[in-house]
Amino acid sequence: MELVCLGLNHKTAPVEVRERFAVGNTKLGEASLNLLEMVGAPEGVVVSTCNRTEFYLAAESASATMQKLELFLADKVHGHEEPFYRHEKAEAARHLCKVVSGLDSMLLGETEIFGQVKQAYSAAHAAGTTGGILNKLFQKAFSVGKKVRTQTSIQEGSTSIGNVAVELAEKIFGHLKDSEVMVLGAGEMSRLTAQALVSRGAKSVIVANRTHDRAVELAAEMNGRAVRFDDWLPVLKDVDVVISSTGAPHTIIHAEEIESVRRARKFRPLFLIDIAVPRDIDAAVGEIEEVYLYDIDALEQLAEEAKSRRLQQILECEKIIEAELEKLLR
Repeated sequence: MELVCLGLNHKTAPVEVRERFAVGNTKLGEASLNLLEMVGAPEGVVVSTCNRTEFYLAAESASATMQKLELFLADKVHGHEEPFYRHEKAEAARHLCKVVSGLDSMLLGETEIFGQVKQAYSAAHAAGTTGGILNKLFQKAFSVGKKVRTQTSIQEGSTSIGNVAVELAEKIFGHLKDSEVMVLGAGEMSRLTAQALVSRGAKSVIVANRTHDRAVELAAEMNGRAVRFDDWLPVLKDVDVVISSTGAPHTIIHAEEIESVRRARKFRPLFLIDIAVPRDIDAAVGEIEEVYLYDIDALEQLAEEAKSRRLQQILECEKIIEAELEKLLR
């Protein structure tokens, strides 16, 4: 059996391409089943986050499996340059270890990716799409990720997308003190972002989520308040910053909705940070005069600044990965 990894991420594809391949958390197991069906391999795992989608397979022939997978995915690439990277055998295992360790992330050393990959693996395992090869590979990758985080300083600093989004809001807004902030979506990314907002002095946090109980729960953690998802637009007249990460399969904020509350807002500046993939906010919103819209690709500049502070840790992380890979391959 040979390992195969084919994927795309923030380095190889813009957000408008990545969102075509995005898989919601509740669909990861189903996606892994579909993966095996399309290529005829015995084992497979689909990993999908805001910055990447990757397909891991264990198959008799790495090259033949890669060809089948590329053929199946070709339609989604139409109109754009080739977005994929490809790894086989030991290099596929090495890549997964780097991903889990946060070495391949937009934010070097980010912590969310470990849990996201673990969730993807658990979904595939529950769906029955993993076996001896991928079980061993992913368990080793998680072990490597833990060692990297405990034995190096790779995750020091603002290593989460949520924190970087807040830093961007501060750069634009000046400060968050006395600011009204609305968070759309109550998932893990939204929770981390909301925590960062509160720690930076936001006066209040308003949470809207399709599952209202979850919005209430998150708002309570932040000493904020929850509103029903259908009621977020009237609230918009009072807020200064919107962080959106709902996981919806389509845009939920459109220019006409923002236009409808401009007068009530007295045309005050509104800062929108869309950290969802697929995107939550229509790009046309950014054309409104006093509105400033940033999607997840706009966070890359801040990510690069954080990355430079931790580059010296990469070598130590790679030493750990190579030592653990040698054990695995033996």
